[in-house]
Amino acid sequence: MTVAIVQFGGSNCDRDARRALSHLDIDAELVWHEDGLPEDPSGVMLPGGFSYGDYLRAGAIAANSPIMAEVREAAASGTPVLGVCNGAQIGSESRLTPGAFTTNASARFQCERVHVRVENADTPWTARYDEGEVVELPIAHGEGRFEVPDDHLAELNDENRVLFRYCDEAGDVTDEANPNGSKGNVAGVLGESENVAVLMPHPERISLPDIGGTDGQGILRGFEA
Repeated sequence: MTVAIVQFGGSNCDRDARRALSHLDIDAELVWHEDGLPEDPSGVMLPGGFSYGDYLRAGAIAANSPIMAEVREAAASGTPVLGVCNGAQIGSESRLTPGAFTTNASARFQCERVHVRVENADTPWTARYDEGEVVELPIAHGEGRFEVPDDHLAELNDENRVLFRYCDEAGDVTDEANPNGSKGNVAGVLGESENVAVLMPHPERISLPDIGGTDGQGILRGFEA
């Protein structure tokens, strides 16, 4: 059983993701979107990058690729699906997860390390952390601001579907700790089922001990659940 890392034109974090998963002894293979998913993958990852140059809206064109119908079917059957950065944008555009990701409040591309607080530790993607734990993760995006109507955000909070919120090093959720203006400081959310999640920060970029740290390993281990 192998995690399928879906490649679109413009994906650029696919090989990073495969290397990070391999380091954790999780089998993974790169899958070109036109080839479709392999039979019975153990998981699906939508990696970061700039699929189709972010034309129209980030992730909008990739979300209409035929393979996404297969990804939605796999998700509905319980297969773990994780979208990271551009993969999060694709996930929201294809309605795997709620809300949308749009232009940063700064109106510029931001590449930096941020802190996020674990809001729900009772999911495959967060089970290796404690609720309230602060994790350091890198971001690299120009359209990472999470937007959702206020009533829908209230529903996400009530249903415990917010995985991570941007915070300061002490774990306080403040406007100053919100790098892109995301509503509610949301950095990652669940789909309708906990096997599906998207987040803007890059766990694969902080999962190798010799390259920056290991704070992101726990998220990727969600594929082991």
